[in-house]
Amino acid sequence: MLVTKYEHAALVVEVDGQRLVIDPGGFTRPLTDVTDVEGIVITHQHPDHWTPGQIEGLLEANPGARILGPEGVAHALGEVGFAVETVSDGDVVEVGPFTLRFAGTDHAVIHETLPRVDNTGVLVNDTLFHPGDSYTVPPFDVPVLAAPIGAPWLKIGEAMDYAAAVKPGRAFPIHEKTLSETGLGMHVDRIRAVVEAAGGDVVVLAPGESLEL
Repeated sequence: MLVTKYEHAALVVEVDGQRLVIDPGGFTRPLTDVTDVEGIVITHQHPDHWTPGQIEGLLEANPGARILGPEGVAHALGEVGFAVETVSDGDVVEVGPFTLRFAGTDHAVIHETLPRVDNTGVLVNDTLFHPGDSYTVPPFDVPVLAAPIGAPWLKIGEAMDYAAAVKPGRAFPIHEKTLSETGLGMHVDRIRAVVEAAGGDVVVLAPGESLEL
């Protein structure tokens, strides 16, 4: 299984030439050149995790691709004409060569005055967990964690606690577009400290770089 990181929270996972796209949002380059897509997972409805343009481009290149997300995603995409298969915490769905296990229900708190939206993370083929915008510790082992590292809802100490609780064998940072180059380096060092303390390792992927899992 090969995972390619794109800008911010977007990932493309490939197995035997078939692909799964996760969270193609507005901080990510257009993914219109990504083909052989079986499914698109959107963890929650915020525009840095999906846009109509990204979905339109992916479906034009991959008209049979299924879209999956929690109820809030289904409502938001339904308003602009996209059909979404609703998933929630505990669901397991087969999409092409991908077994998707979903965990979590709510977005992390940004501020008490702002409403919390649905957020459901996904474990791909019992290997790679993308939590979306949450600190949900899933009820299963996480060999590889896509670790959010910068966001309005994110405090680095909480992100460290989250990585320590999940105890991945390997982690790589995502959700970095709100950080400066200096800030990214500082936050990576903090995540690396707790992951390595538990016996794991951290790999930093630039947008467009891939990792064999």
